[in-house]
Amino acid sequence: MISIAVDAMGGDHAPGSIIDGALAAARHLDVGLILAGPAEVIRAELSRHPDAEALNIRVLDAPDVVAMNESPAATLRRKPRASIRVAAESVASGDAAALVSAGHTGATVMATHAAFGMLSGVDRPALAATIPSGDRLGILLDVGANLECRAQHLLQFAAMGSVYAKVSLGVELPRIGLLSIGEEEGKGNELIREAHRLLKASSLNYVGNVEAREVYKGGADVIVCDGFTGNIVLKASEGLVDTVERLLGEELNRTFSGMVGSLLSRRAFRRFRRRLDYSEYGGAPLLGVAGVCIVGHGRSSAKAVRNAVAMAHRFATAGFLERVEREIAAA
Repeated sequence: MISIAVDAMGGDHAPGSIIDGALAAARHLDVGLILAGPAEVIRAELSRHPDAEALNIRVLDAPDVVAMNESPAATLRRKPRASIRVAAESVASGDAAALVSAGHTGATVMATHAAFGMLSGVDRPALAATIPSGDRLGILLDVGANLECRAQHLLQFAAMGSVYAKVSLGVELPRIGLLSIGEEEGKGNELIREAHRLLKASSLNYVGNVEAREVYKGGADVIVCDGFTGNIVLKASEGLVDTVERLLGEELNRTFSGMVGSLLSRRAFRRFRRRLDYSEYGGAPLLGVAGVCIVGHGRSSAKAVRNAVAMAHRFATAGFLERVEREIAAA
């Protein structure tokens, strides 16, 4: 049985939702848990679950926490026993096969980079988010690990995203797109034009530039961008979904016939929400580091954490890192 290390103190709803979700995954998967955080706090949360003693759970005492508003570099130096750092070290030592955290993204990137190192041929890690893409799912990366990139980094992101699409989505030959302000070859800034040239010359299935309005239409299975741009796209999309759902609800409840229509369409609303809900996918894998790491949304619910642990287990048992290295070498 492999174990998954969980930063029990990472996220807006930690430790309660984090531990609830991790235990839910342990009950349904052949997986153990290593929970990092203040030991007394974690054991108090575990006491709420009568079956916790029957599960394969180990508590790693980590008295410090990286808050969302803290500088990751300075804080990790000041707090060597922070929960994210302790959890990452348990993976590096071989005690755990993968890491899950819904905490400070910058601290997670820095802690895993320090503990795992990078895969051969990769200069920067990238966060890969699962997004709706036409009538199926797609991948958008980077969505927050790197605010600034060079063209060769985007090429590496494309290679890693291609492997992720094969493993996670079952796409045999993923189509790679480059996020730009126009479909034409000469559009975009210097970074985009140089990345376009590298991708076009690579062995990847590159289909060209993708405009923002085309991101969700299914023209590409993997869309590549720098982390600053990708994070804005992701957060804007989340906000738009919430706004559309609220406005539709308000309009449908204005009249009696609208309220009847709202009742009849609830199932469709649930399906709509499920297709766009980040908690369905668990989190975004941090690609490029020499270890499996799943980064959850800061607002991760127990359901999201359960799915993140399941994703980490799947990646750890699928030889994912070796496949990424082969794909990058080929690109």
